Amino acid sequence: MSRKHHRIKGAEVSCCVKYFLFGFNIIFWLLGAAFLGIGLWAWAEKGVLSNLSSITDLGGFDPVWLFIVVGGIMFILGFAGCIGALRENTLLLKFFSVFLGLIFFLELTAGILAFVFKDWIKDQLNFFINNNIKAYRDDIDLQNLIDFAQEYWLCCGAHGPDDWNQNIYFNCTDKNPSRERCGVPFSCCVKDPAEDIINTQCGYDIRLQGDLDRQKDIYTKGCVGQFEKWLQDNLIIVAGIFVGIALLQIFGICLAQNLVSDVKAVKASW
Repeated sequence: MSRKHHRIKGAEVSCCVKYFLFGFNIIFWLLGAAFLGIGLWAWAEKGVLSNLSSITDLGGFDPVWLFIVVGGIMFILGFAGCIGALRENTLLLKFFSVFLGLIFFLELTAGILAFVFKDWIKDQLNFFINNNIKAYRDDIDLQNLIDFAQEYWLCCGAHGPDDWNQNIYFNCTDKNPSRERCGVPFSCCVKDPAEDIINTQCGYDIRLQGDLDRQKDIYTKGCVGQFEKWLQDNLIIVAGIFVGIALLQIFGICLAQNLVSDVKAVKASW
């Protein structure tokens, strides 16, 4: 009888693990809710929520999907981890561990495949950028994303300014009535530090000039090459970020499994 009493007294759930996992996941949960809220607000502003069929109408990539998908995953994971830890619910904790483990496995697989099939990834990136160049004017969020990328990496188009010939507003065909004909977006223009106001018409008619003449006014390098160069220059930082994320995921899985073991030990001693 005394041995049984000792076993009951010795089996307990670690408060440190329980509330650390709860605190970690409630932050994750709130961040997920914020991301999801921003995504839904952006769709509401664009009228997507009132006409769900328009989700598939955009020819290019809608950046709002990033907020919806990432926010949704963070919200679900945060909910399972937070409530599972607080209520000592082994089902939710196991779901949290398996889901997080699956994400870790997919990230690891994607990283290995990206390293092995570098040329294929480069071709897909080229296809992705060109496909979104065609839809540049179709969605304001996509337009802002492309402008940001071109300004940040000091590039223009996937492989060069002539890629903008694929867009109906910027192509050089005689039938194109657009004022932007044979031009490029303002984000392709070389910025003058002395100018405080952005000249949104700086790219007009720029592709009518020769290659040497346009170099002083716009970026002539493609974004695929510039991104590749940026990745090589910042490889340690990028690798450090991915390793840090992976370690956080492994740490979360270990905490959840530890808490599950504690809960099972307590139930077994009843």
